[in-house]
Amino acid sequence: MNALPEGMDAAPANLIDTHAHLDLLEQPPAAAVAEATAAGVNTIISVGIDLPSCARAVELAGQFPGVYAAVGVHPHEGSAVNSAVLDRLRELAAHPKVVAIGETGLDFYRNRSPHADQERAFRDHIELARELQLPLIVHDRDAHAETLGKLREAQLPEGSIIMHCFSGDLEMARACIDLGCYISIAGPVTFRNARLLQEVVSELPLERLLLETDSPFLAPHPHRGKPNSPAKLPLIAQAIADIHAVPLAVVARATTANAKQAFNL
Repeated sequence: MNALPEGMDAAPANLIDTHAHLDLLEQPPAAAVAEATAAGVNTIISVGIDLPSCARAVELAGQFPGVYAAVGVHPHEGSAVNSAVLDRLRELAAHPKVVAIGETGLDFYRNRSPHADQERAFRDHIELARELQLPLIVHDRDAHAETLGKLREAQLPEGSIIMHCFSGDLEMARACIDLGCYISIAGPVTFRNARLLQEVVSELPLERLLLETDSPFLAPHPHRGKPNSPAKLPLIAQAIADIHAVPLAVVARATTANAKQAFNL
């Protein structure tokens, strides 16, 4: 059976999916990991969005050599973040395969938690990342100015912020890079109507880009609208290679090195 995603004839080995939700996939995690490995995706960071999913991410990281975990509370649940939640995140983060705090940030599109609660929870996650000396995975949707403001205030170390599933414009991307952030690119870069994101990718150096699937969401073309999985990461890498007019292996090499540096893998 061909292990590569539809739309690809070959893929480089050793890609890193820096953001997936293995606990939310329809397929069993073992199957998802096996398919990803067969497609050249040897490392996956499974990201928590609430305490149960964080615990599951840590559990999965303990089961599979190529799986790591990030622990945090999604901004949709910002109102639930309190001292007890932060203490539990701190406990989970003590596991040796937890490599980041997040995802956290601001989502003013869905507004499932009041803005003030989201901003408070975001600050709490920033301080937890600082305390534990772990990188921060940032969710930003329709809150670009507010997110940048919080990150500027935080003054976290160079290379310790990952802008997950980047959706801003080129001006914001450059501002993020000025702050020392990595820009993580997901499936929408493959969409025919994603002109803004494609422009951003074309103008940014490969040395600042990461790859992610955000599985099971945002499946890349030609799977748009279907469940996503880490095995589809090569399609995102190929889209970036096409935009930069470089071989796929160049994108694989750069983004893998970036991920190892960002998450201390």
